[in-house]
Amino acid sequence: MSFLVEENPAKRRFEILVDGALAGFTAYLPRGEVRVFTHTEVRPEYQDMGVGAALVRNTLEQVRAEGGRVVPQCPFMRAFITHHPEYADLVVAPT
Repeated sequence: MSFLVEENPAKRRFEILVDGALAGFTAYLPRGEVRVFTHTEVRPEYQDMGVGAALVRNTLEQVRAEGGRVVPQCPFMRAFITHHPEYADLVVAPT
């Protein structure tokens, strides 16, 4: 099983493809260099396979590489960051 996470700026989200099929996304609202993540969704047939974690991890890595920051309003992303404190430096307080 291969994962590919790509940003889809037109839809304001990062999408994860599993073996070429759209398996999920994490949506955001852009606020300059900060992205406010509002919702993460994984299609039912891809749940409990690590797809959500791969999506969020790769999204955060891409945001970090761009020098951006995040506001994790989405409960899934917030929980992921809580369990992976190596991403805590990307979090800013909501404005």
